[in-house]
Amino acid sequence: MHAKELIKRQAAGADGGTATDTRLLSEIAYSRILDGLFQRKVPVGAFVSQAELVQLLDVPLQPLRDALRVLEAEGVLTIHSRSGIQFLKPDLELARSTYQFRSIIERNAVRVFAETAPREQIEGMAKAHRKALKEIETRGFDPRMLPHLESLEQQLHGGIIAALRNPLIDTTARRLKNYVALIRLERLITQPLALRTLREHLEIIDACAQRDAERAEAAVAAHFQAALQRILGMF
Repeated sequence: MHAKELIKRQAAGADGGTATDTRLLSEIAYSRILDGLFQRKVPVGAFVSQAELVQLLDVPLQPLRDALRVLEAEGVLTIHSRSGIQFLKPDLELARSTYQFRSIIERNAVRVFAETAPREQIEGMAKAHRKALKEIETRGFDPRMLPHLESLEQQLHGGIIAALRNPLIDTTARRLKNYVALIRLERLITQPLALRTLREHLEIIDACAQRDAERAEAAVAAHFQAALQRILGMF
């Protein structure tokens, strides 16, 4: 059953809803809340009511409440029982804490990735990054490339995290990913910034291709330090 059909059934009070339907609706609500933030429908730091979110995001109340509780546990928002929902507003401390935590996790993870990742996976990452780098160098940066750059970001960092095969770290990484997306909302992506990021990624990938765990760890640490400095320049 599609998302729209599930939402219509819930709104109409249809009988026969299953636990799976309820879970799927909560997942839809979770995604829509985050999409609302990342697409600026809900401003960061905003204070809104549950009723306003139901109308804005077009999700039923109970799944919305379930999703809000999950997001509160993940630190994205705070639920005030009588006054509404307050969304996280990124600041310097959140940026420092987030990138420090990412560095701690991925410096360890990349050592495992460098030693165990399939050769084809590493070569695929390298090829995709070099293609994007060449395109920007020759044609310039087009904002329409942003989704592809985000995909490359997830391909690399998600692949590094996955190498640990640790569900607890996977959960933490998802939370950190949401923080990073919020922190970057006000960042303007320029050609020099895109090129620097791709080159830093390639330093990590090339070290992994050489199965050089120490160099890969150093490249990850340097990448996060440079990324944090770029982020701090926004505040």
